[in-house]
Amino acid sequence: MRSLPTLLRAAALGLAAFALAPPEAHAQQVPDPAAAAILVLNQDRLLSQTLFGQRIQQELEAASAALAAENRRIEGQLTEEELDLTERRPTMAPDDFRAIADEFDTRVGGIRAAQDAKARDLQAQAEAAQQRFFEETFPVLLEIVQARGASVLLDSRTVLLSAGSVDITEAAIAAIDETLGIGGDAPLFSLPGLPAPGLPAPED
Repeated sequence: MRSLPTLLRAAALGLAAFALAPPEAHAQQVPDPAAAAILVLNQDRLLSQTLFGQRIQQELEAASAALAAENRRIEGQLTEEELDLTERRPTMAPDDFRAIADEFDTRVGGIRAAQDAKARDLQAQAEAAQQRFFEETFPVLLEIVQARGASVLLDSRTVLLSAGSVDITEAAIAAIDETLGIGGDAPLFSLPGLPAPGLPAPED
């Protein structure tokens, strides 16, 4: 299934083609004016104001904070180890020191690569969570569009001007909250060696 952003872009292209067609083509393609009703939606607000979207953001922030704390802890440990090695250098044979220093540098490089991989993994999981959000909210949006007799749903960011009555963002937020809630119980983010972010606390 294509994501909502892809579907909305396709709808916008369809609308542009309709607008550029001659009047005769309009009459032929859309015999029923009610079927050409257009609705708009603010996708950013869906992510920021629905329970599911807020949960994604909260878990992402928690996972990011946990990874940052782990990076600081590792950095502190490596700094202490480097200082200790520097202090021991005068008492060691040059070859012995070089062997230990090379091992330390190799280990530091491996640790940095592993932490960078975790950061990339977190970014990929964030993108997957948003993709899942739009896939699961699509049926809810489609039901609203069909109930209102519309045939096109556009991202409000692509629309220069519209009447408030065609914006379904508020209705979509309420319907998504009612249908999907926070989107399930399983954590959306997981990184090796770090605890899974907890679910948001229920509201009173």
